[in-house]
Amino acid sequence: MRVERFDTIVIGAGQAGLAVGHQLAERDLDFVILDAERAVGDGWRRRWDSLRLFTPAAYSGLPGMPFPAPASHLPDRDEVADYLARYAERFDLPIRPETRVESLGWDGERFVVRAGSMTLEASTVVVATGPFQQPHVPAVGARLSPDVHQRHSSQYRSPFGLPDGPVLVVGAGNSGAQIALELARFRKVWLAGRETGRIPRRLLGRDIYDWLWPVLTRATVNTRLGRRLRERARRGDPLVGIPERQLTDAGIVRVGRLTEERGGLPVCDGEVLHPRVVIWCTGYEPDYRWIQLPMPVLDEHGAPRHRRGVATDAPGLYFVGLRFQHRLTSALIGGVGADAEFIAEQVARRCEALVPV
Repeated sequence: MRVERFDTIVIGAGQAGLAVGHQLAERDLDFVILDAERAVGDGWRRRWDSLRLFTPAAYSGLPGMPFPAPASHLPDRDEVADYLARYAERFDLPIRPETRVESLGWDGERFVVRAGSMTLEASTVVVATGPFQQPHVPAVGARLSPDVHQRHSSQYRSPFGLPDGPVLVVGAGNSGAQIALELARFRKVWLAGRETGRIPRRLLGRDIYDWLWPVLTRATVNTRLGRRLRERARRGDPLVGIPERQLTDAGIVRVGRLTEERGGLPVCDGEVLHPRVVIWCTGYEPDYRWIQLPMPVLDEHGAPRHRRGVATDAPGLYFVGLRFQHRLTSALIGGVGADAEFIAEQVARRCEALVPV
């Protein structure tokens, strides 16, 4: 079997992989980006049709290429996908599409990546698969009746691909609220989940992110404010620009958390509901089972053990695009660039140190 060798392999060509790829190219490093999708941006194109970012275009660009839209515009799904594709093309990044990585191992000298019939080796590897990996559905979902149609938000496209009847949207964050508002135009909707707070779209005549972004980028996880904001975010991200009245006026019925099932039906704070469809807007879990290294890489929750994206116990292994990797904006399109620059610099130093004198 032919084995290809690079100094660095980047796994994932989403926003994180593209950002770090641009930084590696700036440093004239030898690397390749592997991605399972057929084309850059396809991961975004599979998300629901009406999705819009809650961060405006001014704060949604990657390094070296601002998002091509008015500063206050909220980009939709296809605009984001097109932007990522143009970014990869503009900087001529060495991407191999339709290359799904099956395992990352170690042969005693180098990392070994296996992807289908291909084997690649490298001294350094950057995992840029992002925070959206394994859709999370609470265990109660498995106990609901087969007559209740269930989809995770990653499988939802539009109201027209669902069976007729009322819908229970589980998860009252930004995704859940957006999907609930869309569905409420056509059918009865319950929105289940705890109140996560909300912030206005505009403040003193300016977009709220004109005020928030400087704070979020400076409040790293090493600062007291950053730790407080991260802890607050663990209870759920606040709704951005979606006041409670908008949900009420749309006819959406707010209910408590989905805690159990009774007779195959969901129960929210003691109330039995009778939905035809349940949409799970309950987030994602890390899935790094394909990383099969002899050194410890993951913590007890299955998340990477790292400092600013540098694996703590696996020299040469790096991560980009993790939630709260270093800043509260680390997993956002407009925030991943700072982490990508830092990781690319660490990679460059390691590659230089490994060059024989």
